[in-house]
Amino acid sequence: QVQLVESGGGLVQSGGSLRLSCAASGRAFSSYAMGWFRQGPGKEREFVAGISYNGAVTNYADSVKDRFTISRDNAKNTVYLQMNSLKPEDTAVYYCAAAPTLSRNLAWYKYWGQGTQVTVSS
Repeated sequence: QVQLVESGGGLVQSGGSLRLSCAASGRAFSSYAMGWFRQGPGKEREFVAGISYNGAVTNYADSVKDRFTISRDNAKNTVYLQMNSLKPEDTAVYYCAAAPTLSRNLAWYKYWGQGTQVTVSS
């Protein structure tokens, strides 16, 4: 099993940047694909970015492509989401999650963090 804890959220102005981190406690972290999801006010949780177990493959939602970068450091049991050029529409609770294989499907992710709030002001 994997336990995940997100950090790095906060309040930022439009155009600013934040780097989210997700620390994993499980020894099998390097076996899991990892994803970031978000849930904005009044919206369903949606896929943001994903990365394969070894970091070789990534994919992104169209809304964040070219602005966000997902990465991982398996030696540190940590996955990151670098968010640049933030927009008010990015305001949401951001969650990291672990899955057996890389997927955009929320239901495929087996372990979830508690979430971290990102608020982008106009």
